[in-house]
Amino acid sequence: MDVLHNLFYGFSVGLQPSNIFYCFLGVLMGTLVGVLPGIGPVGAISILLPVTFRMDPIGAIIMLAGIYYGSQYGGSTTSILVNIPGEASSIVTCLDGYQMAKQGRAGAALGIAAFGSFIAGTLGVVGLMIFAIPLANFGLKFGGPEYFAAVFLGLTLVSYFSRGSKIKAFIMAAFGIILSCIGLDPIMASPRMTFNMLQLWDGVDLVSIAMGIFGIGEILVNIEETTATEILKTKIKNLFPSLLDWMQSIWSILRGTVIGFFLGILPGGGAVISSFVSYAVEKRLSRTPERFGKGAIEGVAGPESANNAAASGAFIPLFTLGIPTNAIMALLFGALLIHGFRPGPLLLREHPEIFWGVVSSMYLGNAMLLILNLPLIPLWVKVLKIPYRILFPLILLFCLVGAYSLKNDIFPVLVMIIFGIVGYLFRKFDYEGAPLLLAFVLGPLFELNLRQSLLVSKGSFLIFFTRPISAVFMTFGLILIILSVAPILHGWPLRVSNRP
Repeated sequence: MDVLHNLFYGFSVGLQPSNIFYCFLGVLMGTLVGVLPGIGPVGAISILLPVTFRMDPIGAIIMLAGIYYGSQYGGSTTSILVNIPGEASSIVTCLDGYQMAKQGRAGAALGIAAFGSFIAGTLGVVGLMIFAIPLANFGLKFGGPEYFAAVFLGLTLVSYFSRGSKIKAFIMAAFGIILSCIGLDPIMASPRMTFNMLQLWDGVDLVSIAMGIFGIGEILVNIEETTATEILKTKIKNLFPSLLDWMQSIWSILRGTVIGFFLGILPGGGAVISSFVSYAVEKRLSRTPERFGKGAIEGVAGPESANNAAASGAFIPLFTLGIPTNAIMALLFGALLIHGFRPGPLLLREHPEIFWGVVSSMYLGNAMLLILNLPLIPLWVKVLKIPYRILFPLILLFCLVGAYSLKNDIFPVLVMIIFGIVGYLFRKFDYEGAPLLLAFVLGPLFELNLRQSLLVSKGSFLIFFTRPISAVFMTFGLILIILSVAPILHGWPLRVSNRP
């Protein structure tokens, strides 16, 4: 009954006209971001974060959250019609979605993607309601060692589940922690790594780093790629799946929802890995696996459901433990802090309007997305035809205005440009920016709890292994590091010279 009472309270917040507007704006921009290849929700939220500084805090978080889960819907449109994923989590959808479109079944693919996303998104919000309160109560048992161990495990999982080299991901996470140390020491209040620059006493702005790496860096990479997008010329009809389509897809949707939701809770799991795991599971369970890659509707329904459920699951550790699980959650973490809310176990008690307002808006947002996506598919097809040479100056302008508006100073703009060049080099040399951004956000929590724990234990690291919760987290984190490093060490055998 408490959950229902809280949900009704949440709808009293979410149904306020201004919040309905922000929810609609968020899911509309999220769908647009998902449709357009090369921008992504991280870049969009980074660019729009400065705009929310003068907005109502609840409306701002509702809008940013809408951009995230809305982008999961939009990514399928590009994957099915152009064979280019509009968002990373829609990569798998290209395999069967595009083949269905070539067979004249683009409408069925787009329809099942939209309905599967709606079902998974709605069930994911139900799971968010069910698991949030118990996990928040569990989080109240956390002290300094537990928080340090949880952050340590989170950063390790993010690096371990990275799509590229695990060692490069660990390097990026370490770089992010180093960047987070710039500014005043949290205990001694002495400046460090400021190079006698007063602008660095408050540290480096999260928004400048995010807009640089995921905004400017993305622009430079996309300008370099001159491949033109060719939209499949086929008539889009029969958007509502047939009874046979539903019979083939319903269990894929439900399995994808469960897989996505629980992988979304894990740091580093997220929508991308969820969609890949869902596709692999569907292919393994199918009686006709040879159909996959040739237009199997289950290959669209499962992954699209998984990435939307993962988007809902990712909010659980953010709101209940104050630990973001991916780069987008890291930006939402920063947005909550900027608006004066501290994510963690006490958020549900001290500011229930934030949590339950966002939860209710996710119900509304999923319904809006279903209504938006099916009728507006012809509009999204026209949007895909916009040349990137017209888009990138507008994105660059938003980045410059957003960075300057942080402090009405040119310094954040310079920081953004520097990290834009660095982000471009990261992409060229296959270094992912997500571990850096996540480590940068978690760095202060990581350092403060480490130092406080060592002060209590008089310098003994055993404090992290003598408390049950922290011991479990630390053990799993160390095992993942060993599993990541072992193959590399195994590849470096001792060379014995044969020369006399």
